[in-house]
Amino acid sequence: MKQTIRLDKMLGNLGYGTRSVIKQWIKQGAVAVNGRTVKDHGLQIRPLEDEVALNGEIIRYRDTVYVLLHKPAGVVSATEDFRDRTVIDLLGEDVKVLSPFPVGRLDKDTEGLLLLTNDGKLSHELLSPRKHVPKTYRALVAGAVGVEDVEAFGRGVELDDGYVTMPAQLHVLASAPADGQPQAEKPEAAAELLAAMNSAAQAGKANEQDTLCWIELTIHEGKFHQVKRMFEAVGKKVLYLRRVSMGPLLLDPALAPGEWRELTEDEVDSLRNYRKDGQP
Repeated sequence: MKQTIRLDKMLGNLGYGTRSVIKQWIKQGAVAVNGRTVKDHGLQIRPLEDEVALNGEIIRYRDTVYVLLHKPAGVVSATEDFRDRTVIDLLGEDVKVLSPFPVGRLDKDTEGLLLLTNDGKLSHELLSPRKHVPKTYRALVAGAVGVEDVEAFGRGVELDDGYVTMPAQLHVLASAPADGQPQAEKPEAAAELLAAMNSAAQAGKANEQDTLCWIELTIHEGKFHQVKRMFEAVGKKVLYLRRVSMGPLLLDPALAPGEWRELTEDEVDSLRNYRKDGQP
C-alpha cells in the first residue's frame, strides 16, 4: 500500500461515512491526528504509523481483511446474487466496506468453513492447482461405505465427465445400518452422525431403508461438486456435507452456522506460509 493517504480517503475507505460527511466532521474539529485536532481533510497521513481519532475513538487502519465464516446451508458463495442471500450479506458493515470475496466456493446446500478475504495474492496461492491445498469434509452418505471405497478413493475415482481425481483420504467415522444399531469409532462421531441424520431428515433427504455412514474425506483439488460426484462414482449419495478444514485453517467449533470472526495473526501467517506438506 502507499505510505501516505489523504485523511478523508482513509476514513472513507474504512466505512465511517461518505466523503462529504467526513469532510464536514473534519471541518467541525471531530478528527485528531497524533493528539492534535486537524481541519484539513486533504492532509496526508501515514495510516500505519499516525494515530487517528474520530470523536475520541482511535481508528485502526487496515486495507486487508481475513474472515473465517461458518457458512450455513441456503446461502451462496458469491459476492452478489439477484435471487439468494450471499455469504457477504452475513458480514458486518465494517468488513463489507473492504470488499472481501470467498476463497473458492461451497455449494449452496453445503455448510462449514469458508475463508473470505480481499487479499488476492493469498487467495490465488490457496486456490492454485499447483499447491494442492487439502480440504477436509465430513459428510452423511447414503449407502454402506466400505474398504473397497476407501481403496478406490485412495487411487482416485473417475467422475461422470471422465476426469480421474487425485488420490483422496477417506475414513468412515460412524455408520447406522438400516436394520441395526449405530456404530462409531468415538462417541463424538456418533453424536455427529445423529445430528447429520436429523438435518437430512428435516431436509427430506433421508430414506429409512438406507444404511447411513458418517465419513471424513480429504481432497487435494476443487472440482465442481467434487465430493458429491466422487461418492456418486461408487454408487453412494451425499445427504449432508460440511467442510471442516482448508490447509492449516480449521472450522472454529465456537461458530454456529452463519457466524464469523476475523482470523488471528497466527492463522493468517499459517496460511501464508503453508506448503503442500503442511510444514512452514
